[in-house]
Amino acid sequence: MENNKNIYIASDHRGVGLKLYIFEMLRAAGYKITNLGTDDINTSVDYPDIAKMLADKMLEDTNSYGILICGTGAGMEIAANRYKHIRASRCDRPSQAKNDRFHDDINVITLAADDIDTEQAFLCVQTFLESPFDDCERRVRRIKKIS
Repeated sequence: MENNKNIYIASDHRGVGLKLYIFEMLRAAGYKITNLGTDDINTSVDYPDIAKMLADKMLEDTNSYGILICGTGAGMEIAANRYKHIRASRCDRPSQAKNDRFHDDINVITLAADDIDTEQAFLCVQTFLESPFDDCERRVRRIKKIS
């Protein structure tokens, strides 16, 4: 368990319920986690603004991971990947989270609140946080090319 990293979690209004569940589960497991909002399901917020807030935090805190949640997961993934220091991937299965960490050193996982149940989402997040990056030369070279 790599709980020496700071974890930031944020969602738009559609992802609030899933975000709060994951936040509580990670906090109970001993992770250092910060909820960046929103916590209001009744007021629409724009996912690009939420992704920017998380990206800004992660730029200040290089020892961190991020979790972003919206209805489809795709909006947050696209918005987050606009930032050079972010490598975000939408994950629906733990095996995908493991492979995306191992091969691409993702530092942000995005989840689709409309398409994944809470237990499956938490398993994806746990796997993301616990999986290593294979820092062999070719993988590092490829990441440098996209950074």
